[in-house]
Amino acid sequence: MLPTTLRPLAAVALFGLLLSPLLGGTGFQPVQVKTDRLEAGATQSPSFPKDGPAIPAGLVPIFWPKDNPYSAEKAELGWLLYFDKRLSADGTVSCASCHDPKFGFTDGERFSKGIRGQLGGRSAPTVINRAYSLEQFWDGRAKSLEEQAKGPIANPIEMGHTHEACAAGIAAIPGYKKRFEKVFGPSPITIDHIAKAIATFERTVLSGNSPYDKFEAGDRTALNESQQRGMKVFFSNNARCDSCHEGVNFTNGKYTNIGIGMDKPNPDLGRFNVSKKEEDRGAFKTPTLRDIAKTGPYMHDGSLKTLEEVVDHYNKGGIKNKWLHQDIRELKLTDQEKKDLVEFLKALSGEGWQQIESPKELPK
Repeated sequence: MLPTTLRPLAAVALFGLLLSPLLGGTGFQPVQVKTDRLEAGATQSPSFPKDGPAIPAGLVPIFWPKDNPYSAEKAELGWLLYFDKRLSADGTVSCASCHDPKFGFTDGERFSKGIRGQLGGRSAPTVINRAYSLEQFWDGRAKSLEEQAKGPIANPIEMGHTHEACAAGIAAIPGYKKRFEKVFGPSPITIDHIAKAIATFERTVLSGNSPYDKFEAGDRTALNESQQRGMKVFFSNNARCDSCHEGVNFTNGKYTNIGIGMDKPNPDLGRFNVSKKEEDRGAFKTPTLRDIAKTGPYMHDGSLKTLEEVVDHYNKGGIKNKWLHQDIRELKLTDQEKKDLVEFLKALSGEGWQQIESPKELPK
């Protein structure tokens, strides 16, 4: 196992090696945005920087899609659309309704509400650091942020619109028409344009420069004693949390069955519904642990309310089922080790997204 002081460098190198071939096969090119580091307490300008968002310490440069490169105007357009309830059929739900900055870009609920108060079947995952993921949703059914952005708009439970009607409604707003022409040219507004703008904004929602990042960078006072002990538990050969929650974003992006919901009569089969692979039954995407203290409740079904409950779930070895991942086993952590681990998870709360607020007014 690498010493903790070497892990960030190794993670950056590994991230680049793993991502490069994937991006090359999906139309991405490594367009590096501005890499200014955000110091503690600093905030970005309310406007979107010409060269892209500042990258908080501990993260790596953003890779922008070749067919959807960054521009400040496009990010601002996506920001407006993200908070605009007119994307939904009845004008009551926006992207931010379920992914609200006030709740760490989730909604703080077990299940999210769509139009007419309808409840979905899964907990809303955070938007934070989605720039570092390819497949989206808990089951990975969307291959990109652009594809993900289109999904809820046409989902009858979420925004309940059709893509065509949504695009037509936005095109009928003069203030939007001018902005779309500036970003995409004089062509008619389409759902793909809307999705590209929203995805561009979402890639600017970042979290880094956490106490853990500062500690790894050499500030030995950034983590208190409990957090340092918790870090040792996290990376230990017993807990091995980093076998799934690895790299700069604390996730390997893979799908794992940890038993959640598998004791129910009709469990959500997660990734299996997409891949149809037997080994994917009950498997869900490993989420980032960045700002995990702010994005509860936890798991795909929101069934665990606190980080303490999450640690207890892993400590007992998950919920037994035929497809339980081989690394999920009883850990036998002491009460002190469990407390320390929770404190370390809180030390992954960072900076970079807190300045994002809803627009004071939307295009008319």
